[in-house]
Amino acid sequence: MLLHPDPDAPQLQWLDPTHYRYELIRPLLLDPERTATQRAQETGTHPETVGRRKRRFAQQGMLGLGPDTLDVLPARRQLRVPETVVHELQRRKGLYAGFGARELARIIFHTTMHRMTGQTAQRLWDRLPPAAPPPRPLLDYHSHPERAQARREVITLSAQGWSKRSISQWLQVSRPTINLWMTRFERDNAASLADQSSAPHTPARKVWLPVMLEIYHLQKRHPDAGGFRIWSLRGKSDLSVRTVERIMALNRRVYTDIPGTEALHAPPAVPQPHPFKATAAHAYWFIDGRLMDFAIEGHRWWSLIILDGYSRTMLAGAVAPSEASWVALTVLYTACQRYGVPVHGISDSGGAFISDAFEGVCTRLGIDHQTIVSTEGQSYMNLMETHFNIQRRL
Repeated sequence: MLLHPDPDAPQLQWLDPTHYRYELIRPLLLDPERTATQRAQETGTHPETVGRRKRRFAQQGMLGLGPDTLDVLPARRQLRVPETVVHELQRRKGLYAGFGARELARIIFHTTMHRMTGQTAQRLWDRLPPAAPPPRPLLDYHSHPERAQARREVITLSAQGWSKRSISQWLQVSRPTINLWMTRFERDNAASLADQSSAPHTPARKVWLPVMLEIYHLQKRHPDAGGFRIWSLRGKSDLSVRTVERIMALNRRVYTDIPGTEALHAPPAVPQPHPFKATAAHAYWFIDGRLMDFAIEGHRWWSLIILDGYSRTMLAGAVAPSEASWVALTVLYTACQRYGVPVHGISDSGGAFISDAFEGVCTRLGIDHQTIVSTEGQSYMNLMETHFNIQRRL
């Protein structure tokens, strides 16, 4: 190798590339005022090559004079661990690859009694290749023939240093289940591994005779009230609405003086078809009024509603200070304007529905108006009574 392109110029020949690179930049090191461009012109080298050699020498010293393709790294401290630790890490890596650094250190200490930091265990874990896993016919919790064996394996892995996350992922068991098993094992030892019923041994009873008598008296004072209404009248939240309803059903069978329980103690009646069963939309309209439970400015108002007997849809309604004929005509006019004229109209024998004005409008519209007598047990024929009973019970 020559430092000058002219072979006739006096110069030394270098066989070592490192010596050649050093002689290339040595004048620049001795004389800082000289530039890389001047040295490149003297040696016939590209200026960027000279500048790069000088920068690498300033950063790495003699190591910077090596080839560009060679990465020079400082020597690291060799880890000195027993062979048993290396074999155990390789075996664990073949089983499961989701261990954490501190978890590996705990597992190595419990299996080989060799203490190491989590950083050391992680470095060894990253360097070692995984070994072939040993044959294991049972890989997850659901593959065990008996659940007690699977729970025992969970406790064993936890004692060996496995974290709950690793146990959960490897055995395919949820974290709450593992927490429950470990809590039971700490309390009952090996007896907790067997199957146990989740039902309480001594369930707390809230329904006693005083509570049943309290609900019984509420049923007598409010015979039309349902379960939610009785529950709200108690003013207590110790019982659920469903429990109150069960107590009410039991009281109806035991006590015959509760209003409305006569049908429970009487022989069952033969079911009869409804006399006004609709087979098409707007074949039967049912109209009725109900005196509302609350007062507006000291006066209790009436609610009048028209119901379609086929779809059970409330077609129109109004709230008025009295059940007068003009209110019934207003509700009928609104329903007819929206849905047309029905074939039949069913109502009770109230004064608003048997008035000459209401009967005259039904006659002119061609509505077959039929009335029922509520005092003779015909209230069930008017389907609006069902909706009003639901409102009353709530």
